[in-house]
Amino acid sequence: MRNERDMRMKDFVSIGEILVDCVPYQIPQMSRPLYQINPGGAPANVACVVARLGNSSGFIGRVGDDVFGRDCTATLAKCGVDTSFIQVAAEEPTTLAFVCLDSNANRSFSFYRTGAADVGLSREQLESMAFPAARVFHFGSVSLTAQPSRSATLYAVERAKQAGSIISYDPNLRLSLWKDPEEALSEILNAAPFADIIKLAEEEGAFLFGETDPLTICRRVEAEFSPAMVVVTQAAQGCICSIKGKVWSARAYDVHTIDTTGAGDCFFGGLLHCLLQSGKHPEQLTGEEVAYMLDFSNAIGSLATAKKGAIPAIPTIAEIEECMAVVPRI
Repeated sequence: MRNERDMRMKDFVSIGEILVDCVPYQIPQMSRPLYQINPGGAPANVACVVARLGNSSGFIGRVGDDVFGRDCTATLAKCGVDTSFIQVAAEEPTTLAFVCLDSNANRSFSFYRTGAADVGLSREQLESMAFPAARVFHFGSVSLTAQPSRSATLYAVERAKQAGSIISYDPNLRLSLWKDPEEALSEILNAAPFADIIKLAEEEGAFLFGETDPLTICRRVEAEFSPAMVVVTQAAQGCICSIKGKVWSARAYDVHTIDTTGAGDCFFGGLLHCLLQSGKHPEQLTGEEVAYMLDFSNAIGSLATAKKGAIPAIPTIAEIEECMAVVPRI
């Protein structure tokens, strides 16, 4: 029987940016795209994925007291995420991120974030909070781009680490939000030693380590930071995973891609869902469990590219299992 502390513990909690993705739609007979607003932000997206897949999930962040902030909070709550740890800033706006899609549906972002609410999350605010316990505590690098949110994020991660949470980290490089590339490199790497699980894309490995081969990236991460698990995503090619030097790879599924926004977050959320369902630390997973985890994560990440936006594109477990059963690999 679980004790009282276990009953209060959540499966998953993330901290960081929550914002609005403005996703373009090209309408016939219109020369310019229309934009749909979708709540997003990588840590918020992952919290929604984990909750939608049936786990208890919470999010720590800060939104403006505006229509965008209210929509973000309501959307997370609708996904089943505990929003009681979201603070509302009376005079600071919610961040906007305009998404630009190229001919291959790959996205880039233009951020409107000066003086925004998420950057204003402070350590002092967290110290006065009834801090949530979690089996997995997740963070990314966007909240590290400025103060006071950088100090708040690292304080929360350190506190979760001391409480025994498994720490997951997504470097999630958004270079335009940093003062310069040198600061980005330094701060992203400085946060890595906290992590038990690090997921990064090939382009992030190239920026952080000057390497493009995914296996070499895994080896560099393991040598420098000793996490339990490293996963490198390779877009349409799938992913590679290393757990203490033992390597697995899995290919993505061949779906019709229209928008890659949030695909990496869906992948990571799927991976963390599988870990939570196993009840294990990454180092305790069997080879069969790791292989299933990567297939599941590739399926949810692939399906997320078949719809617009991040949170609106999260598939159900039934859809993921159907994809794994019938959709061919790339």
